[in-house]
This record gives sequence, C-alpha cells and structure tokens, in this order.
Amino acid sequence: MSDEPYKDPPRELTSVLAGLEKRTLVWLAWRMPLWVNSDHLTVLGLFGMIMVGVSYFLARWSPLALLLATFWLFVNWFGDSLDGTLARVRDCQRPRYGYYVDHVSDVVGQTCLIGGMGLSGYMSPMVALGLLVAFLMLSNEVYLATHVRTRFKITFWNLGPTELRLIIAVGNIAALFNPYTSIAGPRLLLFDVGGAVAIVGLVATFAVSAIRNTRALYREEPLPGRRAQATVARPPGGVCRVDARDRG
Repeated sequence: MSDEPYKDPPRELTSVLAGLEKRTLVWLAWRMPLWVNSDHLTVLGLFGMIMVGVSYFLARWSPLALLLATFWLFVNWFGDSLDGTLARVRDCQRPRYGYYVDHVSDVVGQTCLIGGMGLSGYMSPMVALGLLVAFLMLSNEVYLATHVRTRFKITFWNLGPTELRLIIAVGNIAALFNPYTSIAGPRLLLFDVGGAVAIVGLVATFAVSAIRNTRALYREEPLPGRRAQATVARPPGGVCRVDARDRG
C-alpha cells in the first residue's frame, strides 16, 4: 500500500436540486443527536432501500404498498444522503471506508429496488433485468472513472439520485391510480415504459461517459514514440524478458 494518504475525490454534483439539497442536509447534520453517526445513517439508508424492494413485492397483492415504497424511498434518501454530510460537518471523514461502504450499499440497494419492481406485477421481469444490467454498467463506469481520473461524477444530464427518487415516487403515485398507459395504441404497463426509457438513458449515458473518459485518458497518457520503444533493453540472445508486473 502507498504511504501517501488517500484523498477523497472531488464530487461533481450539478443536479437540479443540488443546491437546495446540500443546504437541507447541512441543516439536518448540525441538528443530529451526537449518538447518531455516519454508520447508523448508512445502515438506515440501505435498510430503507431493501424495504422499498419488499414493498414493491407486496404491491403484487395490495396497490397501497406503492405508497409504502414511496415512504421507504424517503427513508433511503435521508440515510444515504446524510451520512457523508454528517461526517464532513463533524470532521470525522473516513474517505476509503466511506466510499467503499457507501457504494457497496448502493449496489445492494438498487438490486433490491429493481428486483422488487420486477416481482411487483407492475414491471415485466425482462424489463427489470435490462434495467438492472444498465444500472450496473453505468455504476461500474463511474467507479472506474473515479479511480483513474480522481473525480467522482454523481450527476448526469442534471439528474442525480435525489431527482431519480422523486421520479420513482411520482411513478408510484401514478401507478396507484392506473398502472397502464397507452402509447400509439398498445396498452402498456406504466413501469415498463418508464423502465425502457431509463434503460435507453442509462446505456446512452454509459456510452457517452466511457467515450469521454477514454479520450481524456488517451490524451493524458499518449503512446510512447517509436524511438523510445526501440530502446528497450534486451538481454543477451535478443530475447526480451517481460516482467509479469509490466504486462498490461
């Protein structure tokens, strides 16, 4: 392990509600009881997302469970968004630990959320599977880019996790009254339409972000010149030995 201290990568948060949300979270953090710490909030956020998935599963038998899912979305926002702010306000950050635990929790939570949708009867299982794959693709791209470019991009197209929660909450309320919608004739599940739009958006965002980061890294690390390549030391006999650590 390097002796250099780990630096928390700067966050790029440019969503529509970013300013209001930041002020709200700081206000809440200053008023949290001292016995509450960031770990408590992380666990609360993960539990909230697990319960969102359970609520969607229960919606198979009772549409009112969609309201329960909306409530647990708020609980997830409270815990997941406030844990890092509380650590920064109290100046007790653990950057590596926090980054790792927070995003492992996000992957587990989003799997529960989308899995619950697929089991709810309000979204087709294949659409849910496609949505989960698209989400995991984008998540991996973001985490890899954070590591190699030391910049953590949270929002895309002015939409972040909070805005997405609000969109899901609105969809829950709409589906409570009518789970179907008609587009150019066919009667489709509202969540299937929303899921299809989300899949296209996530895959497009993945492609654009991956291309941009690849181009940026290519410029930052250009190929060495031919002359530099020709000066690689060769052992007697003309056979170049390559250490396993040098293999790309």
